[in-house]
Amino acid sequence: MTLLTVLLVTASLLLILLVLLHKGRGGGLSDMFGGGMSSSLGGSSIAERNLDRFTVGIGVIWFACVIALGLLLAYQN
Repeated sequence: MTLLTVLLVTASLLLILLVLLHKGRGGGLSDMFGGGMSSSLGGSSIAERNLDRFTVGIGVIWFACVIALGLLLAYQN
């Protein structure tokens, strides 16, 4: 259970960081790391698409940790 808690806290911090890196309407922190250079074919840059993938992946890990901890705490009694 301690491992899941540590994983949840780590995933939460990473998720906050990744969401802040996303480009908003007027640009975002991702422009500092090359997110502002967009390709003409895809409509969004490769950096932005990779950032989307990482964010979704960390979000899935976070969600799985929340569900697993909830189930462990429910069946612990």
